[in-house]
Amino acid sequence: MKFPARLENAINKLYVAFHNEALIPECPNRCAVGNVCDNRDFWRHFTDDHGSAQLNYVGKVNEVFGKRYFGYSPSQLLKLERKFLMGCRFTIPLNPRKNVPEKSVSKEVLFDGLCAAVSYLCSLDDVPDVMNYRQLFAFKSESTSKDRPEIAYIETK
Repeated sequence: MKFPARLENAINKLYVAFHNEALIPECPNRCAVGNVCDNRDFWRHFTDDHGSAQLNYVGKVNEVFGKRYFGYSPSQLLKLERKFLMGCRFTIPLNPRKNVPEKSVSKEVLFDGLCAAVSYLCSLDDVPDVMNYRQLFAFKSESTSKDRPEIAYIETK
């Protein structure tokens, strides 16, 4: 399947950041949006609170003028960061002194955040969720044999 360029670029950047341990939820340069934006933090000026999807004046002006950053509008970038932080089990908006989960930097927690972020990116481009591994294990719950469930293979495009 061929992905839109912005989606492929964003997923590649997140993949590299995850495997290079450069995906840090609390850091605006190295969080999901920071990595998508080439480790720059300009996007944090679109809102008053890290993790909020509410645009402030600067964000609204950029949104109204149709600005795109790495293919995404300011509101899309904020929603991406929000999905990532929620996937990492943070209470949002993020307050660095509170709301930090016990295992905020574990690979499992980061992977959950990464899955949430990639799922959101896929939904923006109407692409099937590439992180949805459940389709690999799909089966029919009611089978003719009680010993083994019948496997239902799902065809993907």
